[in-house]
Amino acid sequence: MRIQRSIQHKYCADGSFMKEFLLDAPLTRDFFTYLGNFGQIGQLQNLGGGFCKFEKTNWFSIKGFVGDTTVEVRFKKESMELTVDFLYLLFSSYHEGTMDLSVLKNKEKLREARVNRLLYGK
Repeated sequence: MRIQRSIQHKYCADGSFMKEFLLDAPLTRDFFTYLGNFGQIGQLQNLGGGFCKFEKTNWFSIKGFVGDTTVEVRFKKESMELTVDFLYLLFSSYHEGTMDLSVLKNKEKLREARVNRLLYGK
């Protein structure tokens, strides 16, 4: 699954930066399950059961409806420059079936250290 382009972007009242992306394939539940390897996933049943969300604290959140080819991503403004490339990597690395997540987990670990230094001086 690939991000084709950004459709819309804006600063939000909570200080985050939102981008809406057009994808080359529809979102699936399996994609959100895959994202669960990197953060928290959830669903909101009162929106028809097809709404899924993902959050990686201090990085970004992803929200979308299963079957749609657009997705909303909200970045933490302070860490966006360090995490936006990882977002693209998450999308481009996903494919149905068994995947070796070790490369992605290593890249995540390196970025996590950089984000923590940026935000907390650690």
